Amino acid sequence: MSEETKKSIMDYDTVALDEENNALVIIDQTQLPYHTEILSLTKQEDIWNAIYLLQVRGAPAIGVAAAIGVYLAAREIKADSFDEFYGEFQKAKEYLDSARPTAVNLSWALKRMEQVVLKNKEKSIAEIVELLHKEAVEIREEDIWVCRMIGEYGLSLVKPGDGLLTHCNAGQLATVKYGTATAPMYLGHEKGYGFRIFSDETRPLLQGARLTSFELKESGLDVTVICDNMSATVMRNGWVDAVFVGCDRVAANGDTANKIGTSMVALAAKRYGVPMYICAPTSTIDMNTPTGREIHIEERPGEEVVEMWYKKRMAPEGVKVFNPAFDVTDNDLISGIVTEYGIARAPYESSLKEIFRKKEEALKEKEV
Repeated sequence: MSEETKKSIMDYDTVALDEENNALVIIDQTQLPYHTEILSLTKQEDIWNAIYLLQVRGAPAIGVAAAIGVYLAAREIKADSFDEFYGEFQKAKEYLDSARPTAVNLSWALKRMEQVVLKNKEKSIAEIVELLHKEAVEIREEDIWVCRMIGEYGLSLVKPGDGLLTHCNAGQLATVKYGTATAPMYLGHEKGYGFRIFSDETRPLLQGARLTSFELKESGLDVTVICDNMSATVMRNGWVDAVFVGCDRVAANGDTANKIGTSMVALAAKRYGVPMYICAPTSTIDMNTPTGREIHIEERPGEEVVEMWYKKRMAPEGVKVFNPAFDVTDNDLISGIVTEYGIARAPYESSLKEIFRKKEEALKEKEV
């Protein structure tokens, strides 16, 4: 259904479960900022397309959408035995997992849902489906807490009146609430910090111009859109005190994959002495990937570069187009990785392990 924004884009849930209609409900981000279209998805093909086509995007939001999506798939499975049920569940899991290869939260959420199935094989299928329902809801609720904590730790790195720069959209539209890279901005705004935000437009899909500036403006923050190739200029001018960006995957050595153009921001920040912070939930940290070289980078259609946003094709027919969706920022360009369990700093091989140790301790305390 399509509806105009009532008060603000922030009034809508980015991703949610419609319990009554058994549907995944998302904001169609490809339609922003011109109008707000709410999609109610029940078919697995539509959920797969929503993830692939970036109707729902941002690593945390993709993870939540996948968890809800595979739960909805489980509801539809007709099986007389656990083995039959699990076989169909695996097919649904692998299908959704194929939508986006770089964002680790997609596979993380689906594996977490799979563990619910495997740990409860002695239960009835109806009981397993209900446990999947509870897990999907919990993954969504956890995302809100995680982003809030990232915001608190990130806020400790800056001061009132600072100029902050961000790339792509790691805001509320990429999560359930607060965002990752924008969480310090929102919490600072609540405290009256008066941040000045610079939002890279983020070619070729313009997530920074269409989404980040939109949600920050709607929330009352001071935001200025700049072209991607202007980041070095605003840093050289002394207008930027820190860079906060999100992340789709963190390797064990601290290399990070984020939206294409992030590594250029990091290089400029290094040159001008501006700290570069990666805001990453622990679900985005992949300790099984040694370095950024092993991160599979998704390549998208060339039409996004030469045709989208233009009335006429802006490059000659037949010209080759290279369109990687992400790039890798080397760990030596990163000042810190902000997680919900603290801030990791170089050497990342050890500090990231310490973050997971803290997480494990916290989870044990929660169980007690």
